[in-house]
Amino acid sequence: MQLFHRDAMMTDAGTQTRFLFLGTSTSVGVPVIGCSCPVCTSDDPRDDRSRASIFLEGPWGKLLIDSGPDLRQQALREKLTIIDAVLYTHEHLDHVAGFDELRAFCWRREKPLPLYGSPETLGGLTRMYPWAFSIEDHQPGYVRPEPRAVETAFEFNSLKITPIEVRHGRVRTHGYRFDHPAVGSLAYLPDVKVIPDQSLNLLQDLDILVIDALRHEDHHTHMTVAEALATIALLKPQKSYLTHLSHELPWQETNKSLPLNVSLAFDGLNLTF
Repeated sequence: MQLFHRDAMMTDAGTQTRFLFLGTSTSVGVPVIGCSCPVCTSDDPRDDRSRASIFLEGPWGKLLIDSGPDLRQQALREKLTIIDAVLYTHEHLDHVAGFDELRAFCWRREKPLPLYGSPETLGGLTRMYPWAFSIEDHQPGYVRPEPRAVETAFEFNSLKITPIEVRHGRVRTHGYRFDHPAVGSLAYLPDVKVIPDQSLNLLQDLDILVIDALRHEDHHTHMTVAEALATIALLKPQKSYLTHLSHELPWQETNKSLPLNVSLAFDGLNLTF
């Protein structure tokens, strides 16, 4: 694996194979409105964080994980024009509030856009955006979703995708594990406080783990940096990145305190394989 910022490597077939961090912040974003702390006023671009989301591209196609409220700016920044499907971790607003921006990706599609998620997550999207899911109310140029409820591993073209159930306070959420014979294995767990034993079993032998690490101080719905590092030590992935970061974690200072195989992610960080 090689790491680049806003760059990409081409496979033999001419397809970009990359894992792109569109956003790495917690629900309020960084800078936080009205805050003048050192991170919110930092001139380090790695401290400027939009709401957590990723883009996974390879021989299987182009996948978006969550459509947060900053999706438009993220897509423009990274010049995204095509999405083949969206995977949702859960229905909290910082992960779904950019749903209407999916219109721009439906304009280029003849077929509806597949949306993957747990039954309760897809049910939440249907309640929040009934106009998109109603055949009777469908308007040309609007989002055309095709909901696909998933609880167990499934194939998306050549990519094996395994939903990983975790606990986010009282809410059941999902991360995802991605496995491809030519690329390797990667898991993304952006909103998690507790990983049940059965889910830990699904996270063995990872090349890369991306996991929630809100701050140092304890929080009732998110892992702390220490809890994330303990999970990393238990699972022993080859490389790990911390995401869903608050304004209490300055990128440069925090990174210096982390083990060699662990780093804070940042918006625009592009892992190519």
